[in-house]
Amino acid sequence: MSFRPLALAGLVALVALAGCQDADPAAAPPEASDPELLHGALLRVTDVMTYDIFSPPVASRVYAYTSVAAYEALAPFRPDLVTLAGQLNGLGATPAPTEPVHGPTAAVYAALAVGEALTFSDEEIDAYRTSVEARLDQAGMSRRLRRQSQSYGETVAQHVLAWASGDGYAQTRSAPAYTITDEPGTWRPTPPAYMDAIEPGWATMRPFVLDSASQFKPLPPYPYSVEPGSEFRRQVDEVYEIGRDMTDEQREIAAFWDCNPYVMHTRGHAMFATKKITPGGHWMGIAAIASRTADDDIAGAAEAYVRTAIAVADGFISVWDEKFRSRLVRPETVINEHIDEDWAPLLQTPPFPEYSSGHSVISAAAAEALTDVYGDGFAFHDTTEVAYGLPARDFTSFRQAAEEAAVSRLYGGIHYRMAAERGVEQGRGVGGLHVERIEMRAPSVAQGAPVRPVANGPAE
Repeated sequence: MSFRPLALAGLVALVALAGCQDADPAAAPPEASDPELLHGALLRVTDVMTYDIFSPPVASRVYAYTSVAAYEALAPFRPDLVTLAGQLNGLGATPAPTEPVHGPTAAVYAALAVGEALTFSDEEIDAYRTSVEARLDQAGMSRRLRRQSQSYGETVAQHVLAWASGDGYAQTRSAPAYTITDEPGTWRPTPPAYMDAIEPGWATMRPFVLDSASQFKPLPPYPYSVEPGSEFRRQVDEVYEIGRDMTDEQREIAAFWDCNPYVMHTRGHAMFATKKITPGGHWMGIAAIASRTADDDIAGAAEAYVRTAIAVADGFISVWDEKFRSRLVRPETVINEHIDEDWAPLLQTPPFPEYSSGHSVISAAAAEALTDVYGDGFAFHDTTEVAYGLPARDFTSFRQAAEEAAVSRLYGGIHYRMAAERGVEQGRGVGGLHVERIEMRAPSVAQGAPVRPVANGPAE
């Protein structure tokens, strides 16, 4: 009797068993679930958009889809996470995995794939992807499991990108330019670059949660009038007086929240830009800080990012709707024409209409989203701007930070008080709707029910 067929069959069985073990997510090293891998992915997306000077609205779109992809790639492997499919406008069911996958690894690859697809300079994202692979290899993750996780993450990314392709962004690329008129009180380009108004068609974008761009339409601005004693003139005079007698703290606050990627400098006939993050980028940085402060696992980090990103994105759609409805002139233009031709704001005026304040709207929206995740009174040390040469600031809550961001626009000389205060109200409406409608944690798990074991590597 020959034992060769039996031996061969046994060898095949051992190879098959080894292959199954090689791709077992439960065997993934703890390092593969490190939330810093996701933090790093989002930071690289920020770096690329800062380098390429993405406009604030466009950057918010990139953050939103990148964050949704990361979350949706992770959710199937976490019983405590609820898919966003059916909760976000137009988002269908995420494809299910067809082979063993490590969820946290898939989430990182999904974020990188979407971030790369929606930006231009992909070298930094490519380099980070390579560093992630090296780190996973060094930690002992099998290459088979890594490849399968990457494949699933990129499948989710393609699903999200297909959804993104229907949001109206392509149509905004050919939207009519803003038309400058002689109508008193309407926006005109401002120094030093005198740029055209950016993204005049942004309000036509599909929102993520809002029913429409005008759902939280603010009260209209005060009627334009430069007559002394009129309410509008009082708004203008306040900006002028603050600019003439500014405190050191007001200067620091204005600079900290500037977040204007369009700041231009002239040297002779040359003009060059200073690299700055967008307002949305600042709040994504705050989300990262909060997540680290709370010692989140990767699921907590993914939730913080996606809640912040979609609130900010809807905030920009909401505020751009109002900006190009009211088309209000900036303080710099009014003051130069009617009060002091030599006056200049502390901050450079961004290239779009004044009312309402975009930073105020998106900051308030983000603050509501983050407060829902971490609670009111969550103190944090905001180091977001340190990389750009500014000192850190401390806040006792996300709402306090949002209120400071709003008033910073008044201190900077680029907004009237009404735009800041009403912008906060508008943003709270946007953020509050998100909190009301979006469910991301499974109720049974949130209430302390046992978590069933899943193929997702070590417990997070």
